Amino acid sequence: MTSNKNQETDFKPIPDPYAQREAEKYERPIPSREVILELIHQIGKPLRRQQIAQHFALESADELEALRRRLRAMERDGQLMFNSRQKYCLGDGHLIIAGRVLGHPEGFGFLKPDDGSEDLFLSPREMKPLMHNDRISARIAGIDRKGRREASVVEILERNTHQVVGRFFIEGRVAYVVPDNKKINHEVLIAKEDTGGAQKGQIVVVEIIQQATAHCQPLGRVVEVLGLHMAPGMEIEMAIRSYELPNIWPDALLTEIKTLKPEVPESAKQGREDIRKIPLVTIDGEDARDFDDAVFAQKTAKGWKLLVAIADVSHYVHVGAALDAEAKSRSTSVYFPEKVIPMLPEILSNGLCSLNPQVDRLCMVCELIVNEDGNVLRSRFFEAVMRSHARLTYTQVAAMLVDGDQKLIGQYAELMPHLQNLYGLYQAMRQQRELRGAMDFDTQETRIVFGKDRKIEEIVPVVRNDAHKLIEEFMITANTAAAKFLNRKKMPRLLRIHEGPGVEKLLTLRTFLAELGLHLGGGVNPRPLDYMHLLESVKDRKDAHLIQTVLLRSMSQAVYSPDTKGHFGLALDAYAHFTSPIRRYPDLLVHRAIRHCLAGKSPDTFHYTMTDMVQLGEHCSANERRADEATRDVVNWLKCEYMMDKIGLEFPGIISAVTGFGFFVELQSIYVEGLVHIASLHNDYFNFDATSHQLYGERTGVRYRLGDAVRIKVVRVNLDDKKIDFELIQTGKKPGKTSDKPVNNKPGQGKAKAKAAPAKTDDTAKPKAKRRRRK
Repeated sequence: MTSNKNQETDFKPIPDPYAQREAEKYERPIPSREVILELIHQIGKPLRRQQIAQHFALESADELEALRRRLRAMERDGQLMFNSRQKYCLGDGHLIIAGRVLGHPEGFGFLKPDDGSEDLFLSPREMKPLMHNDRISARIAGIDRKGRREASVVEILERNTHQVVGRFFIEGRVAYVVPDNKKINHEVLIAKEDTGGAQKGQIVVVEIIQQATAHCQPLGRVVEVLGLHMAPGMEIEMAIRSYELPNIWPDALLTEIKTLKPEVPESAKQGREDIRKIPLVTIDGEDARDFDDAVFAQKTAKGWKLLVAIADVSHYVHVGAALDAEAKSRSTSVYFPEKVIPMLPEILSNGLCSLNPQVDRLCMVCELIVNEDGNVLRSRFFEAVMRSHARLTYTQVAAMLVDGDQKLIGQYAELMPHLQNLYGLYQAMRQQRELRGAMDFDTQETRIVFGKDRKIEEIVPVVRNDAHKLIEEFMITANTAAAKFLNRKKMPRLLRIHEGPGVEKLLTLRTFLAELGLHLGGGVNPRPLDYMHLLESVKDRKDAHLIQTVLLRSMSQAVYSPDTKGHFGLALDAYAHFTSPIRRYPDLLVHRAIRHCLAGKSPDTFHYTMTDMVQLGEHCSANERRADEATRDVVNWLKCEYMMDKIGLEFPGIISAVTGFGFFVELQSIYVEGLVHIASLHNDYFNFDATSHQLYGERTGVRYRLGDAVRIKVVRVNLDDKKIDFELIQTGKKPGKTSDKPVNNKPGQGKAKAKAAPAKTDDTAKPKAKRRRRK
């Protein structure tokens, strides 16, 4: 009969998924914390240290001592408990949460879990050894005074800040750099021999040579001196280095592309459908340089046939090649004002993979058969060789189809019947979009117009006409067809998913709407159609913009994942990115999967597995966020520079966000945002109500609410912090109805006072409270 001891130790060996990480950190690696917890969990009984050592075949004195120390550390962190029988069992803190660190300028931070659950608070003490964007594992240490889950760091899994950009300072014998990225709260110390000749006040790039610890600041070495802060184009150079955006082509890639010629070779056209005579056209913005999609529509007896032709990037970028490695590393093209960091080198992005007019190009085509009602009946994909018949702009197409511009109509007379077919098809598809409830928020995009020396002349709104919407609708349709095709083939694939609002955000939204006498249908699981019905019902209200903003903020962020969770915003069950492989790596992965299917191969022989797709989804989503943050940083800096000569001027604006420390105002006509700090609001004591998005004066009843019109004066511009401070000129509004007052929230529902309330129980407390408010 097998003894209990044998049952506990003769267990099937568990592979350690973190063995590589341990090997990189320790000369003599031992089992990771995760695999030790998994062992005890699977056996289901407490284990002695000797039994754990026996399972992992640890025999030497050094290995046994290292295991003893690891188990004691896990006991200290609450992952394990050492019971009275001298055995280790799972502790209350054994649940390890892995995720990404989000730094905050005030020194604290948050852990964004990989599983998508609610963020965990990281205290300044926990943040001391961490930097923004590091990956860590942590356990739940408790609940803080604000009701947030608080995390305790278990292990730093991955360091993601290897260099910083900032201003160089010398004080006495100490040199240091203050990072430009305010989410990095550490000053980086620089040894005397590592200053690289930098002078005080200059902007430098620093390589981190020793990461921060709980007791020491990070150490760095100056590797590049960028110069003065105000130099034209400096903001982009700083963002590229601060966010570690790959922007130099590796030598292996440059060698690889030497064989590429500007023209498509005849051999590459063989075996493809020839659609060069079909009058496909590209429709893009005036400043577009790469054209990755072309469209054509033909009227049929029962509807339309739509062709969406996309540049065949997968023909040139092969798995495992240097081109592929760099495209994966970048994941996306980054679009700064008047500067692009492309995902692919120019010979591809602006040449062979750009559907330029009147030249042969290889493409992947999605053919869609659509009925009179705008419903897609069937679709197919095929490889083809095409020739774009015209490079059109959104402005030109809208002028011809909507405004009837006779000069342009005459110029493109041969293409007009086909453009009218495209427009008729779009109008039918638009009806279906509205019927299924796809969201169509009226958001305002802007464009920066530069003058001499790269100084902003003006910031202008981007007008979105029917030509924009036409191309957008056709791209969405092709993307949907690609997702459905790969789902039918059961292929490992990367989807674009957008989940509906979470429980907490939905509760906050419903509370806010109830205050306004409004209701969102759908119960606990509202549909996109419920959102659109609500928007339609309030479109004529003065606070329609406010309601739309709150609805938008209840949404989650779209990400890349192989999970079939649908796209809430577009009201689609399956959605992928297929139409932009020049500038997005997920689109290239979708093209490879489609090409694999067209070759008649099975999913089992595909280069990627579903596990690969999970990792690629996380990687591409992270790099997409990185590109967005870098672009936002540059735009904010440029807007600050634009406002430098406007200090003291007054402007009308709209409150765009409300916080516990004040409210942000977007200036009308110039589209710049700044802060009215709560300390500048005199003669009252203001409470912040997160649910109703407002600050509410206790004495006067004055409120400042999201969407309110105000008038401000520009009082301060800080280029280093990329912040603009405003002072209120026009006072807020007094509520006319009791429903305008903040909701009486229950504890934990988001209501918080902006400052400590003054005590009213005795006269001696009043002056002290008043001094505290003034401070």
